Order: sequence, then structure tokens, then C-alpha cells
Amino acid sequence: MTERAGAALVSDSLQQEELFPIREVSRLTGVHPVTLRAWERRYGLIQPTRTDSGHRLYSAADIESVRSILAWIERGVSVSKVGKILARSSAIKMPTPVYVEVTASEWGEWQARIRSAVAAFDGVQLERLYGQIFSTYPLLVVFQDIFVPLWQELLLHRDDYGQASAWLFLDAFLRARALQRLQLAAAGQGTVLLSALPGHCRELELLVAGLLLGGAEGRVQVLALGQPLEELALVCEKVQPQALVLFSNQPPADDLPRQLSRLALALPCPLLLAGDASELIEDELSGSPIACLGNEGRLMHQRLQQFLAGHLDT
Repeated sequence: MTERAGAALVSDSLQQEELFPIREVSRLTGVHPVTLRAWERRYGLIQPTRTDSGHRLYSAADIESVRSILAWIERGVSVSKVGKILARSSAIKMPTPVYVEVTASEWGEWQARIRSAVAAFDGVQLERLYGQIFSTYPLLVVFQDIFVPLWQELLLHRDDYGQASAWLFLDAFLRARALQRLQLAAAGQGTVLLSALPGHCRELELLVAGLLLGGAEGRVQVLALGQPLEELALVCEKVQPQALVLFSNQPPADDLPRQLSRLALALPCPLLLAGDASELIEDELSGSPIACLGNEGRLMHQRLQQFLAGHLDT
């Protein structure tokens, strides 16, 4: 019996969800089946469904977990620590609003069309797809669930022939569109400043973080990549923001908590941390005045709004 045929043996409730055999998951993610089994047995990072004959079947959520694991490893986090991060993210993940609920297959269909346009370096078609997707889904889904995962996929495979050019093409397109939306958003009174820790992210990651943090209010001003950390106090004195959010998608250095504490003392506004680093350093910053916003779009926006509301009440 093949693995696909084995799917017929799972329960009726599971039959309603599309399940994938291990070889298909390996093809989609680039992770060898031996590695997938090791992540399951040794670290408990993924728990696929088993058929009566013992074949592993993976859900779309399992595939996304595999991609998350790859992203963390790419940023230098050891496999042994990824489980704790994923467990924390799962525990605090906000319920997805009904209007945002779309199936992974729908996202995959859009991504396949985007991938074709990028492979052909067809800017006109890419612009058309971008407009169609934005007219169908909210901003958070457009970037966090459709475009950025494909951007990350191309980035991970940039050493393959042609992939670097394809990634650069998509990266330039998305940076221009994200920057345009940030500039159109209303800044001014009540602005929150967003700055990257030097060398800790790519420009698109910072711009998208600004869009997700701002949400419908759009009150986030993104400082240019390369903004010196030691001059942030000066910038904040001039702008008088409600808060300064530092963004980092890299594993934090050992002295980062001390560095952030020194910066917080010099600022005329509260200091917050967002991105992957905030997931890794949250325990160390517990009890400090520096709030961690996480790395998931819906959560970052909600935590920022809650923090600002609480700060205004004090």
C-alpha cells in the first residue's frame, strides 16, 4: 500500500484535511526524510498523523512548522532550542479572524502564480497579481502568509542557479510596495518609531514589520536600515514618539539585555523589542521596563496597542 493510499485509513475528521506523505513534504521544504524523522523522534518538533500501516502523513500546519524550523536554524538557533520557541509561539498565538481564514492550498495557488511571474522576471504580471491579492485579503495575510514565505523560500535557495536573481527581483518589488504603503500611512501625532538593530535584519523584514505593527492605524515611522543605535536618543528627542520599537531577526548576543537597558535609560520614551530576537530574549528581559512584542504580525500589533494604552493610563 502506498503512503497516499494509506491516507484512506485515517479517521473521518482527518480525511477532511489534505494530508501529505513524507516524500512530498521533503519535496516542498527541501528537508530530507531522515531529518524530518529525527526532528520528530529526537526533539518532538513535529507530530505527523500515522496510518494503520505506520506511514507518516503531514498536514499543512506541519509543513508550516517545518518551514519555521528551517527559518530559525537559518538564523543560527540550534535545533534543540527551536522546540521551546515554537511551543511558546503556539501558546500565545492569537485566534485568526474569520475574514482572514484562508486555506493553505489557496495561499499555495497564489504563490505558484507569483513564482511563475518572478521566474519570468515579469514585472507587469507581478504587479497585477499583487493588486489582485490585495483586493482579496487583508494586508497581514498578503505579506505575512503569501509574499514573505515565498521571499524566504527564494532566499534560502539563493545559492541555486537563477535563484539569487529571482530573489533580488521579488525583493526589490516588495520593498518598493511596502515602502509606498508606509509613506501613505498617516504618521505625525501618536507616532511610534521602528528601527532595526544594526545588521539584524533585511530591509524588507523591517518594512513589513512596520506595516504589521501599524495595522489599520498606520502610525509607525520606520527609520532607515543602518540607523546608528547610539543616535536613537537624539532622534527620539526630535520626534517625541509614543515609543521606540527595536527590531531584530537574529539570535541575540549575550550583552544585548545590558545594551538595551542602557539605551532605555537614555530615551525620552518607552523602549520595546520586536522580531525573532524578542522571542529568544523575553525571559531575560522579564521584570525590566523593556516590553517584548514577539514576531507574529497579529500578536505584535495587539501587544503594541495594549502597551500604548496602558502607558497612557499611567
